[in-house]
Amino acid sequence: MSPSRKAHLHIHFCVLLWGFTAILGKLIALPALPLVWWRMLLVSATLLCLPRVWRGLRAMPPRLLLSYAGIGVIVSLHWLTFYGAIKLANASVAATCIALCPAFLALVEPWVAGRRFDARELLIGVAVVPGVALVAGGLPGDMRLGLAVGVLSAVFVAFFSALNKRLVDRADSLTVTCVELGSGTLFLTLLAPLFASPAFPLPDLHDGALLLVLAYGCTLLPFALALAALRHLSAFATQMVTNLEPVYAIVLAIPLLGEQRELGWTFYVGVAIILLAVFAHPWLHRGEKAEPADLVAP
Repeated sequence: MSPSRKAHLHIHFCVLLWGFTAILGKLIALPALPLVWWRMLLVSATLLCLPRVWRGLRAMPPRLLLSYAGIGVIVSLHWLTFYGAIKLANASVAATCIALCPAFLALVEPWVAGRRFDARELLIGVAVVPGVALVAGGLPGDMRLGLAVGVLSAVFVAFFSALNKRLVDRADSLTVTCVELGSGTLFLTLLAPLFASPAFPLPDLHDGALLLVLAYGCTLLPFALALAALRHLSAFATQMVTNLEPVYAIVLAIPLLGEQRELGWTFYVGVAIILLAVFAHPWLHRGEKAEPADLVAP
């Protein structure tokens, strides 16, 4: 099997695992904040066991360390709102909102990364508007708050993805992940007393097992596989595959969670319109080299 073919299979497997994160978020009974705190703590603590990460930390200038720590706060807010959307609505709604990220990124990245604004990308943002309207129309009234929180989550993805792309070449990717998730853990620790009591309840056996799957099977494992796959894939190929994440999540939610019974047909028509716009995004960037920052959003 050629390296390129193997890389495509690896990235598809990674995206399938990322699609399970929404399903696990629904199955885990913990509220959103402790769920995210445990996930970030497990991953960052595990990365701290790697000598490579410690070497990267020693080599990182303090100013750059603070920059990545600030991005980590945005990452924690993204995951908090993403799982909040799952709890307030369901996994399909949250996954659909994440599909909006390329539209927001088209607007945010020129400002954050300092590149020229491409008017063609504005068409993506315009194209998703009727899709969002149809998605909202296909939701029960009590799920619309979850939709709003999910859209906010996609905005956070756009910001931290753009910031990471700006700093992508300045440090080791595993070290950056450790710093961002570690600072996110610390931020949620400080934030928790405002929202929950007890702040971080110990998960029971069921939730504990699913948290381990979420942290290691759906976070660390696909991250490591995807980093290797990026060496053989263009940004176009990578984005086309990673855009399948909400598709996988929604398809998995039907047999595993039965969410199709909660949603109207206009929801799925809206999802189709959003995905058509999202898959148009990589065509605007054909031929570019893939970067580790392309993997941060999952």
